[in-house]
Amino acid sequence: MGKLKENSTNNINRQYIQGCDLSYAVCKIGGRWKLIILNKLKDGKLRFSELRNSISGITERMLTLQLRELEKESLVKRTVYAEVPPRVDYELTDIARELIPIWKQLDEWGGKHREMMMAQETIEE
Repeated sequence: MGKLKENSTNNINRQYIQGCDLSYAVCKIGGRWKLIILNKLKDGKLRFSELRNSISGITERMLTLQLRELEKESLVKRTVYAEVPPRVDYELTDIARELIPIWKQLDEWGGKHREMMMAQETIEE
């Protein structure tokens, strides 16, 4: 793999994200599924099938990819049990648990914002 040019857009973006804690955090938990997965794990361990069944619209492949990324970022802990059939549990790490009050606030904010936007649409019609 080649070396990134110092003035390339990707390198400049990477430097900005690494230098801004807020951007860094959003990159770690951003996307369509990560916060949903983390939120589902807030009450304790879940097996893969339990996670998949609790999130409508996510494919097995996407859930696997997102869990791998969350595990790589030390936000989710994966425990494999030596049983037949094999059993795998997923749970939040301590650093991910610190996010729970934050995403509760985001949830409340999202509800308020949605109501405000719906009210604006009603007025404009």
